[in-house]
Amino acid sequence: MSKIIFTLAMYITSMAFGIAQDSDYSLVEKTVSYYLDGGTNNDFETLKKAFHKDATMKFISKGVYKEVNALDFFEKVIKPGPKNDRKTKIAYINVAGNTASAKLEIEYPTFMFIDYMNLLKIDGEWKVVSKIFYRKAG
Repeated sequence: MSKIIFTLAMYITSMAFGIAQDSDYSLVEKTVSYYLDGGTNNDFETLKKAFHKDATMKFISKGVYKEVNALDFFEKVIKPGPKNDRKTKIAYINVAGNTASAKLEIEYPTFMFIDYMNLLKIDGEWKVVSKIFYRKAG
């Protein structure tokens, strides 16, 4: 009898863990979608929902390493205007506890950005805390 109870308890625990992981996966997906949708629609207010206020963006520009505050950068470059001609894709999301990573692909007519986002669950909310990216010629 105790073997059955133990097996049942393990099953319930694993189901609860799986549901929590699915829920966090969906919440991470929602967070990175704020970034993708905000960028596509030139909507800084939507984009900023994805980022922690101290999030960094790191990249190589003309062979030189750069590191900037992500929100400061996007606030300067995203201006209201027509929707961008681009296709976006979430290539993968990986969740482990209160950490997550996502690979995003943003395809323009002549080039593509490949973004790697690192997220943390802060006060119950998923936020991008760092982004690195590569611009691939088309």
